[in-house]
Amino acid sequence: MQHDPLNDALISIKNAELSGKRECIIRPASKLIGRVLNIMREYRYIEEFEFVDDGRAGKFVVKLNGNLNNCGVIKPRFSVKKEEIERFERRYLPAKNFGVLIMSTTKGVVSNSKAKKIGIGGRVLAYVY
Repeated sequence: MQHDPLNDALISIKNAELSGKRECIIRPASKLIGRVLNIMREYRYIEEFEFVDDGRAGKFVVKLNGNLNNCGVIKPRFSVKKEEIERFERRYLPAKNFGVLIMSTTKGVVSNSKAKKIGIGGRVLAYVY
């Protein structure tokens, strides 16, 4: 029984990466998972992904490139002000300027560096490094 599809997606990507696979299938697909995968592709943690409509909720086929060390969701989804982003970076990322926090903001799903550049806060969804 799935309670958090984003958590299931990130865990399946992490497990496929650790076992040395080159491809991972994520189901069910959702817009949030697609936006998180887009940020992961932008920062080159995954090579590419594509949506496949299977007549139900759909699925994502993710091509891995071996750059991922760890990823996971952050529960509870803390509300973060723009001044507090660095505190969460220190808490969830292993080193300064290493890894990405993925945040849901009023401007969409963005990385921590883009949220600081725009000057907005939001809710922390996941970490990737």
